Amino acid sequence: MNIRIASLALFLPMALLTGFADAAPAPAGLKVSGDHRFLATKDDKPFFWLGDTAWELFHRLDRGAADRYLETRAKQGFTVIQAVALAEIDGLNKPNAYGHLPLQERDPARPAVIDGPSNDYWDHVDYIVDKANRLGLTIGFLPTWGDKWFGPAEALIFDVQNAAVYGEWLGQRYRDKSLVWILGGDRLVENDGHRAILQAMAEGLKNGDGGSHLITFHAVGNKGSSEYFHETPWLDFNTRQNGHGTEYNGRYDQLRVDYERSPFKPVIDIEPIYEDHPIAFDAVRFGHSTAADVRRPLYWNLFSGACGHTYGHHSVWQMASGQDAGVNRPLMTWSEALDQPGAAQMQYGRWLMMSRPFGQFVPDQEVIVPDKWTTSVPGAGRYYFAATRASDGSCAMVYVPTARKFKVRMDKIAGPSVKAWWFNTRDGKAREIGRFPNTGDQEFLSPDPGEGLDWVLVLDDAAKAFSAQGQRL
Repeated sequence: MNIRIASLALFLPMALLTGFADAAPAPAGLKVSGDHRFLATKDDKPFFWLGDTAWELFHRLDRGAADRYLETRAKQGFTVIQAVALAEIDGLNKPNAYGHLPLQERDPARPAVIDGPSNDYWDHVDYIVDKANRLGLTIGFLPTWGDKWFGPAEALIFDVQNAAVYGEWLGQRYRDKSLVWILGGDRLVENDGHRAILQAMAEGLKNGDGGSHLITFHAVGNKGSSEYFHETPWLDFNTRQNGHGTEYNGRYDQLRVDYERSPFKPVIDIEPIYEDHPIAFDAVRFGHSTAADVRRPLYWNLFSGACGHTYGHHSVWQMASGQDAGVNRPLMTWSEALDQPGAAQMQYGRWLMMSRPFGQFVPDQEVIVPDKWTTSVPGAGRYYFAATRASDGSCAMVYVPTARKFKVRMDKIAGPSVKAWWFNTRDGKAREIGRFPNTGDQEFLSPDPGEGLDWVLVLDDAAKAFSAQGQRL
């Protein structure tokens, strides 16, 4: 059988591959798609959330460093930058790079604002938001980290009244910017007091921006917004923090649970395991994660119903400078971490999904024929095979985390003939395998077997004439 190899540039239209540094400004607002499964621009174009966790961006980087960070992530194909206004790492007491604090006397009802374009903390936030928007990036804007409303009483600064005032002030200031509000900040919601503060902040944001931006919630590890707010009107879409373990079971399988919840809402994992992070927060026992560890959640999530994905690097989220010990053993500085392999590889998943009818994908494990031993196929732990297909039968995909023979049900594809590809998750190159009838079960084995060499099997309805250029419907 003939095998043809194509680079990612041949798998996709050239318009999708031009550098984001030259992209049009990011859309002023996003919305939920009509079927409540995806995000879209205001003019109904599919929006793929490819986020990066830059929690300390506003707080720890000066403008030159922020420019470098944003320009790099834009060129790497990211679409969303997740950053926190009232930051985790002593964000109320330690000034930003220009000596400014965000609040007067730690009071959320009194942001520290001084007349002029470059005189206060919020002018710096404005600069970064505007720069990101010009690069085509949307800001996933956290008004505060969760330690400001959850925890020891002496550390808390929010109550219902000032949460509403602060939210409305933020909403007014950023109402015309391209952003999504992300409440929470890595904390549980344990009582009615917590709920009331979050509710007040959400209402304040909507009062301030006129409802022009979507709102979601960032939960603590191994939990999601749906557990607290799924039916709450202000929660436009769900997110999960599937956390910093490497196994599918018990973590990433929960995204499918959120996907199935009623009423339907889009769902995204906005904090999976970070690259170069202590696995399960225990570097002594498990070591630090690798690029392979961050690629697996990308495809597990996308093939389980997610409308996008967030990447993170352990040095980047905290903007580690190397001048102190940092949080949880960062292996390098943030600037060195920008070009770690996992960061560049995230875009391949984006381009792959967008090269086919992205808005029609549904999770479908029935594409895969289970082995006699299901722990082999579809597998378990870090070796879990996941499948998705377009609802119109035009294509299907199987994520193959390890070299192991498996079978697929070919009749999941419409049309009499199926065109098959292997897509390399590490370099974005595609190998055309050949054509098969769409009847019965067909066995496949990924090329170049070895540890950490994951692939995606792409199955197209040949009649649709999907080309190597990635024609989209």
